[in-house]
Amino acid sequence: MARASSLLLLVIYHLSLLSLAEEVMGFNPRCRPFSCGNLGFLSFPFSNGTNPECGLLKVENCSEPFRQKIQLGKDGPWFISVTSSRTIRGTFFLRVNVTEACYHCHRKQGKCESDKEGNFSCLNARKEDRKQPRQLGLVIGIVAPTLLVVVLSIYIIWYHKRGKYASPNFHSTYTSSDHSTKSDREATGVYFEVPIFSYSELAEATNNFNHEKELGDGGFGTVFHGKLRDGREVAVKRLYEHNYRRVEQFMNEIEILTHLCHRNLVSLYGCTSRHSQGLLLVYEFIPNGTIADHLQGDRANPCLLTWPIRMNIAIETAGALAYLHASKIIHRDVKTNNILLGNNFCVKVADFGLSRLFPTNVTHVSTVPQGTPGYVDPEYHQCYQLTDKSDVYSFGVVLIELISSMPAVDISRHRHEINLANLAINRIQKQAVDELVDPSLGFHSDEEVKRTATSVAELAFLCLQQNKEMRPSMDVVLEELQRIKSGECKTENLTREDDDDKKELKSMYQPPPSPPHYEESALLKNIKLPPSPISVTENWISIDTTPSVSN
Repeated sequence: MARASSLLLLVIYHLSLLSLAEEVMGFNPRCRPFSCGNLGFLSFPFSNGTNPECGLLKVENCSEPFRQKIQLGKDGPWFISVTSSRTIRGTFFLRVNVTEACYHCHRKQGKCESDKEGNFSCLNARKEDRKQPRQLGLVIGIVAPTLLVVVLSIYIIWYHKRGKYASPNFHSTYTSSDHSTKSDREATGVYFEVPIFSYSELAEATNNFNHEKELGDGGFGTVFHGKLRDGREVAVKRLYEHNYRRVEQFMNEIEILTHLCHRNLVSLYGCTSRHSQGLLLVYEFIPNGTIADHLQGDRANPCLLTWPIRMNIAIETAGALAYLHASKIIHRDVKTNNILLGNNFCVKVADFGLSRLFPTNVTHVSTVPQGTPGYVDPEYHQCYQLTDKSDVYSFGVVLIELISSMPAVDISRHRHEINLANLAINRIQKQAVDELVDPSLGFHSDEEVKRTATSVAELAFLCLQQNKEMRPSMDVVLEELQRIKSGECKTENLTREDDDDKKELKSMYQPPPSPPHYEESALLKNIKLPPSPISVTENWISIDTTPSVSN
């Protein structure tokens, strides 16, 4: 609309200038240039039969392409334009010189005449209008303010329309925080029902974001340990300045966490305002690091992370994910670096920057695959269709890590087993679970560990199926983990067919129609499946993206 108004304004302005120019210069409005066949457009001193008074030299037959006639001089001979004669070998130009007096006569809408003695005279010339400068000033005085008013009106309309489409919750959607030099004018307040912290307060809490306070460095930001003025310990995530999606991830995490309440999900304490120097998120501080720290990191100690503790971690994580799915949320970045551990190894699932709200009454969301290499659902990676079963696949990798203490991706392993999911499928298909389990867990010496670890491995195998339809839901996974821990049921022998969840899990173990080279009684785990993707992006994200990872 603004473009169309501007174009109309330019046209009106252009026409007014032309009209003004004609008025000032004094040309006869009837004496317009005219088209004359192959001679093109002609004007003074030439004229046609329609307006003979507009020129000195008459031109006729303009409607015929190659037969124009020009009369040089009053009552003089006619010259014909010839283009096809074989006798003419060159090009001729006709130049007519008009005296300055005759030219000025024409400007005054007069007619140039000469008597028999050659004296020039100008007939019927319009007298010089002394009011022209005054009229010109009057026209400019009217047109200029009118144009100014129209331009200002268009700008005001455009400005208000632009403001109408701004985000109602974040006003300018936090874009002003990218390079803002404003002070924290909104040191107190609420966005999305969470408290607002000033940038200066969080800088003070983290000792000006000292690198010694750094807890983790991930794909979207750096996490620092801090202590607020009221004594609370917090984890402060500062989103990277160079991340073009940081505003989207910032808003996404706030919106999701403010609608969730679960003992195994990390709590959001607040965030900075849109006027702060950077986008900061403030979480509860979880002091005991991540699962990855205890399995492969500097906290790794087999005596601390025993098998019963690992079982509890698996159950609590499954409960948190089942709660998310019931709330129509897909985490999309489930991994051991995003599962925090409290003092009693209580689970806190964190980092919702990639999470998606899942609309009701849809089977999937089409989106570009995102996540961490080694954890991404292969079907999501290939088909760009995100479902809650994508989280199930990632959780299957976490289960294998809890069993084996191996990292999800290790380039030092055989090239077909760089991805832990492929290694696990290999071992389980060969019925060599003992080669997969961490020896420090007592697999060979403790029958209970052997039973439960084998059952968890088989459950993880189901979660890692290439076809998402063959994976159980998180509700079923949670219930089965609880049964494995209590010893009520083994995954390979489900008998209560009246229980819907059991029937669903049992159907997961039934193989699809076997090709000719398989026996009908073959289990699904004896079928070789396509490998999972080893990488999702060209550049791998190092360490973690969690808000609370201790040193």
